[in-house]
Amino acid sequence: MLDIAHDNTLPNGAGVGYKSQHFAALMDDPGTVSWLEIHAENYMGDGGRPLAQLRHLAERFPISVHGVGLSIGGETRLDPEHLARLKTLIDWLNPAMFSEHLAWSTHDGAFLNDLLPLPYTISTLNRIATHINQVQDHLGRKMLLENPSSYLAFAESTWSEPEFLREVAQRTGCGLLLDVNNVFVSATNLEFDPRAYIDTFPLDQVEEFHLAGHDEDADELGRKLLIDSHGKPVDEPVWTLFDHVIAHAGAHPVLVEWDNDVPEWEVLEAEAARATRHMEPALSERVQA
Repeated sequence: MLDIAHDNTLPNGAGVGYKSQHFAALMDDPGTVSWLEIHAENYMGDGGRPLAQLRHLAERFPISVHGVGLSIGGETRLDPEHLARLKTLIDWLNPAMFSEHLAWSTHDGAFLNDLLPLPYTISTLNRIATHINQVQDHLGRKMLLENPSSYLAFAESTWSEPEFLREVAQRTGCGLLLDVNNVFVSATNLEFDPRAYIDTFPLDQVEEFHLAGHDEDADELGRKLLIDSHGKPVDEPVWTLFDHVIAHAGAHPVLVEWDNDVPEWEVLEAEAARATRHMEPALSERVQA
């Protein structure tokens, strides 16, 4: 395990998804960025420059590990080799947080390289609860589960997404990661009110926020279709929705994701600085209280 001198918890400030081209800038002057997120699967190898850089970063910043390959919602058992490699990383890094997605990405031994949707039914709930409990027991720590971006809905669902996530959190003791861009993308694609979604979300279980950019496309009928691309600045309506979230949930660690067409450090840091400014009223209220 790394010997970390700083407080190894995520601060109620802005973090960014770490990209290797930003290593020098982060070590020189991180600006308002107070923590970093890495994708677990990028650091499951043995040695090399990625882990060497991560060691230096972990000595300076709290780190959150975000998984994309466990297939929490998959119908088959969790991959024991993947879980073992994840535990090796978690035990070595001792991150401030670990999170995964409400999705599935494996079938019949094949990895599909995408985060695919689920019906919100009792059988899905039972399966996801079993998998989350397995992950938490194996890692010896609490995990967070992230709401997905959606492009279709299932007629057989018996819960809304916020209701389903509440059931998962209550059954497993996991926390929730509220991705505000995912809410906006899903609301546009499935034609529901994103504010109403937030108003029914179990905000008392939320421990982290995500913000990201999206692309606009059209479906086969010419209707607007948003894609959670992580390749642009956060869109203005998402900032507005983020203000609504903060007004109801208060301040939590917030991550700016930018995974494609990664910009210069100054652009990403400016997005993080804006996220911090949006949370300042909630942070001020907490200090006064």
